[in-house]
Amino acid sequence: MVSHFFAYLSKLRWIRRWGLKRNAIDENVMEHSWEVATIAHALALIHNRRCGGQVDANAVAAAALFHDATEVITGDLPSPVKYHNPEITQAYKALERTAERNLLALLPDDLREDYRRLLLEDDIPELHRAFIKAADVLAAYIKCEAELRAGNVEFTDAAEDIRARLATLDMPEVEHFIKTFLPSYGLTLDQLLTKKSPPHWPEPGA
Repeated sequence: MVSHFFAYLSKLRWIRRWGLKRNAIDENVMEHSWEVATIAHALALIHNRRCGGQVDANAVAAAALFHDATEVITGDLPSPVKYHNPEITQAYKALERTAERNLLALLPDDLREDYRRLLLEDDIPELHRAFIKAADVLAAYIKCEAELRAGNVEFTDAAEDIRARLATLDMPEVEHFIKTFLPSYGLTLDQLLTKKSPPHWPEPGA
């Protein structure tokens, strides 16, 4: 059979995130998905190496790559709209579940079982989902801070809100990631090349 699955996914590059805000740095769903996958993979490894855990970091990364795949059908609904009231939130969740199954149905029969664990949120282990969600929040915070460094005050409140969300996650893996990796995001390429010490990075909840 001919499958439209990956042709659909290729359209993720045309879906812009943060659609209600003026962006100094445009971001699409495809690049966001890659960033979330790499961060989620790191959180899983930190869980194993520093927190005494035992989780399949590769499986976490693979599922994270597809965490926003349904947006090729639903679009990227801005958070103020998505969470405006419980009815909208519930309706959008139901739409996402339908979109998950519609995407799964595009695959050849012999591949569907493998992709169930990547596309259907309910089939992804709870701990894997927690790392993916945390990575999603971290990626959003990194985006907000990049916008602020570019002089875009449009993201001031969003950065504060997301910083508070990070603090409520209460995940040691997130704390390790923030302390180890986030400060360097404040450096320019030239500063990275010269191994300059990174600036202070705002602590979540501070």
